[in-house]
Amino acid sequence: MRPKSRIPKDMMPKRTKIATLLADGKTGFDTTVMGWIRTFRNNQFIALNDGSTNQTLQVVVDFENTDPALLKQLTTGAGIACTGHIVASQGRGQTLEMKATAIQVFGECDPEVYPLQPKKHSLEFLREIAHLRFRTNTFGSVFRIRHHVAWAIHEFFHRRGFVYLHSPIVTGSDAEGAGEMFRVTTLDPVSPPMADGEVNWKEDFFGKATNLTVSGQLEAELGALALSEVYTFGPTFRAENSNTTRHLAEFWMIEPEVAFADLDDNMDLAEAMLKHIVKHVLEQCGDDLTFLEQRLLEEEKSKPQHERSTLALREKLQFCLDNDFARVTYTEAFDILRNSTPNKKKKFQFVLEEWGADLQSEHERYLVEKHFERPVILYNYPAKIKAFYMRLNDDKNTVAAMDILFPGIGEIVGGSQREERYDVLRGKMAEMDIPEEEMQWYLDTRKFGTVPHAGYGLGFERLILFVTGMTNIRDVIPFPRYPGYAAF
Repeated sequence: MRPKSRIPKDMMPKRTKIATLLADGKTGFDTTVMGWIRTFRNNQFIALNDGSTNQTLQVVVDFENTDPALLKQLTTGAGIACTGHIVASQGRGQTLEMKATAIQVFGECDPEVYPLQPKKHSLEFLREIAHLRFRTNTFGSVFRIRHHVAWAIHEFFHRRGFVYLHSPIVTGSDAEGAGEMFRVTTLDPVSPPMADGEVNWKEDFFGKATNLTVSGQLEAELGALALSEVYTFGPTFRAENSNTTRHLAEFWMIEPEVAFADLDDNMDLAEAMLKHIVKHVLEQCGDDLTFLEQRLLEEEKSKPQHERSTLALREKLQFCLDNDFARVTYTEAFDILRNSTPNKKKKFQFVLEEWGADLQSEHERYLVEKHFERPVILYNYPAKIKAFYMRLNDDKNTVAAMDILFPGIGEIVGGSQREERYDVLRGKMAEMDIPEEEMQWYLDTRKFGTVPHAGYGLGFERLILFVTGMTNIRDVIPFPRYPGYAAF
């Protein structure tokens, strides 16, 4: 049958996803597929991809009976619909294929200017055309896995009876006390209204100085102290001038808060959540993990042997699933690090000498990858390097804080038992120059029916880095935001 240039609208059936066709493996029926051309060989074989899987469907065109004008439109990147008969494939690399009976070109793609020709592209180049990188196998796999991880997080908390709370993006408080926040204002930046030489924020939209949130934690605490178990999952923002492979100006955080919970409960919850996510990805994302694992193996061939991963991607995920996380106090970890060979020989960029130092990524990765060789939970940190809301321990020097460290990543979770004692919390706020009047709503939860409670924050993109084996955080978020860059 001579393929038509268009599929008549009144005959247009619903499309079948390529992933569904390949998973079912059935032949001997007619259907319609729609997608984008990856390659078109010999004027006969279309490799069609629709994003439902990295695999392509081979569509066989009867080129001798096809309009030459239509054949010229079948170029890499073109968006098309194909109707035809599904048959067993005689070629290598696929189990079934489509014998096309009708083809419609929705959108042509000029091969002279289309930047995604069928060849290998560097991740650096793909960041320059981030609006098109979704069409590559690498980013198709990354963002399908990102979806599955998000789904697994919601599933985990829903099954445990947590309430999903939407915390505000615009806030008047700084949960971290860091001061590195993006200002939100409708005032004229050139000549704002002034009062005694200061910006008159009362003239602004909200009547006060406001910022983009750095965390939904404080608001989540308010919910937990009535609903018992809540979690937030949303975007957060840091105005840090950090051009590293681990930092973004806009990123997503998962932040559960649990009433009637202590630090041990917090560690148990976080470990259970991470294992649930890893298990879900291993079970549901096999094809994408296989592709990313092979990509990582090829990438590491150019690295010196000592810099290569000791485990393949899926082995690493399975290892984290099968092994309990090591639980170590900050003091124990500090002693291990201070007495380590890299520290004694000053191989660390940040040499550790005095107790109380803030551990850096190189220290965290040493503990995970060299000393314990499994994920590590560090707890009971020095009070002076942690936030005001963390519960002061009886020794008065440490707080009931915990960080979870993962191989290749370092810190992936940070949390604590929260300071529920009203007078102690007020004292810590005074020490850190946090104005009580701006945080009275937070203090009220300690005045009216306070209870022990705990929570943590999980950096979503750092988790995606770990699960996918990618090495740059800008490659695991659809539209990265970092210093000097805010495209789209």
